[in-house]
This record gives sequence, C-alpha cells and structure tokens, in this order.
Amino acid sequence: MKAMVYYGANDIRFEERPKPTIIQPTDAVVRLTKTTICGTDLGIWKGKNPEIAQTAIDKTGSFNGRILGHEGIGIVEEIGEAVTNVKVGDKVIISCVSRCGTCENCQKQLYAHCRNEGGWIMGYMIDGTQAEYVRTPFADTSLYLLPENLNEDVAVLLSDALPTGHEIGVQYGDVKPGDTVVIVGAGPVGMSCLLTAQMYSPSEIIMVDLDDNRLAMAKELGATHILNSGAGDVVQEVMALTGGRGVDCAMEAVGVPATWDICQRVVKEGGHVANVGVHGQGVNFELERLWIKNITITTGLVNANTTGMLLKTCCSGKLPMEKLATHYFKFEEMEKAYDVFKHAAEEKAMKVIIDF
Repeated sequence: MKAMVYYGANDIRFEERPKPTIIQPTDAVVRLTKTTICGTDLGIWKGKNPEIAQTAIDKTGSFNGRILGHEGIGIVEEIGEAVTNVKVGDKVIISCVSRCGTCENCQKQLYAHCRNEGGWIMGYMIDGTQAEYVRTPFADTSLYLLPENLNEDVAVLLSDALPTGHEIGVQYGDVKPGDTVVIVGAGPVGMSCLLTAQMYSPSEIIMVDLDDNRLAMAKELGATHILNSGAGDVVQEVMALTGGRGVDCAMEAVGVPATWDICQRVVKEGGHVANVGVHGQGVNFELERLWIKNITITTGLVNANTTGMLLKTCCSGKLPMEKLATHYFKFEEMEKAYDVFKHAAEEKAMKVIIDF
C-alpha cells in the first residue's frame, strides 16, 4: 500500500509499505476513505517529537520509519476474533485515542493514558492513518459507526480536532454562561474551541491570531471580537475589551512561547488558562506574578470521552464544522497537501481533506 512515512526531522516520504495485519484479537484493519493532516503531524515533520525514532526499530536495529496520521474515516476490512461492536463492511470514524477500557486510567476516563499500550499511539507510537489501510487497536472502544446523515468532512474532524478543542479547551477551561473567553490560535483546534465554547453560553469570545483570513472565519463562526496579534499590543487590547480585568478563560491553541505568554498575561483573578497546544520547547511561566491570582492552569491530551456526544451534535447540524474543510486532495497528492498545509496562511488553508 502507499503511505506517508516519517524518517526524521524534515524527512517524510510517500512510499510503498506493507499492508497492516491483525496482531491482537481486539484489532481491526480499516481501509481509509478520508484522512487529513493535523498540526501535530507538521510538528513531527519538523522534528518536534524525536522520541518516535525509538518506537520503530526493525530487527536490524535501524529506524524503519513511522506512518503518520491519527485522523480518518474508512471501511472495516478485517476484525480480530474478540471484536464485537463493529463488523467487516462497517463505515467508521477512527478515534485518535486507542483505549482498552479496562485499565486503571481507562476506568477514570483518562483514555489518553491507557496503560495497556493505548492512548495517543496512532501515527506516533504505531503506524497511522495517512495510508490506504490502518490497524486500529481496541476496535470496540476506539471506532465509531459513521451515521449516514453525517457530512464525511465533519466526520474526519471528530477523530481529533473537535474533541480536543472541546475537552482540553472548553471543559478543562471550565467555560460557564456569561464568561469572557480568549482563544489564542485560530487553527482547526482553536476553531473547535470556538464552536464548542458557544454550547456553554459565554458572553464574549475573543479570537487572536496572525492570519486575517482565519480571523475573518472566526468572526463568521461566532467570535465576538477578533484581534491580529501582529498588528499591535494584543494583551493591552484584551485588557481594554474586558474593562482592565482580563478573561475568565484563556485557551492557548498553538503551542509556542508567545501564545502562552499572551494567555498568562490576560487571565483574571480566579480564572483558567487551558493549554491545548503541543509545545516543543520551554515557556516562561511567570509564577512570581500569577501565584497570588488564584488561577487554574490545565494541560492535557484529548481523552475522546466526549466524541460520542459531539457526533450526535454534529448530526443535528448545530456545529458547522464543515466550514473548516477548505482544501481537498486525492491521496496520491499527499505531498502537495502537506506543502499547502505547511504554508496555510499563504494558501488560506484551514483543514485539508485527503480523499481516497
């Protein structure tokens, strides 16, 4: 089969790989029909996760590459003997988080840290979805039947982007009716924070980004204020919008020191900073200034425990996620898709959809 394979920093290749097979009786093999590229995939490509090289060592002791991707939908091709919730021929959404459902962490709904070789492993610790076929561990608890009435472009975003924004941004940020919220980063996950935050009726949602095209989309999707952080002192602007108080919840949705700094400077006393972005380097944490403010700081990897709920909400048409799908490519154009997503601002790209 064809697949997009990571070999190290700035080295990904579209090449032939062996088709996956059932390894455990709880596995399924899925033939992909759509996948996408996540900002995390770009981070891996740029060398943000060098630990991947330690998880794909072949019998000769060499790094054999890792197939990228953790989002997608497809058709079940083969199932292990213990799988009961899905059958061959079912159309499914593949969750980015694989969960056994029985370990100590899974019993706490901390699926991101499943102790039985689960969690976020796909496209990271095991081969992922940017291929014609993928092996999905714990198929019964990690695949969702795809409803016939659900837009398939939206279904792909239910793999990761939408539950990540909802759980790690909105739920961890404890957004409540009447709150003032700032979301720093208007990428697909930041937009997912924006859309799902509105389910909790905040009074204001301020979206911050460097890309005017993405900010315009944020305004269309419900942001009450948009601020370009390259056009002025965004901290001062947020404080002015909030009467000098700051926000109840600041969501960091990029993963770089500058965006973290904005969040820690605009959160008000008793507020929340919800770190959603994946950081590849240290940040300046101003504890000497923040300790007295009684704030809560949360971090996390998505547990995908709200995917089922969000799936129903998307089917109802109350989350216009399809607007995030801006560019479409055939699978054989995978390298071009990466180049477009890497230059998202110039290409006016939000989410690229890869169609098999």
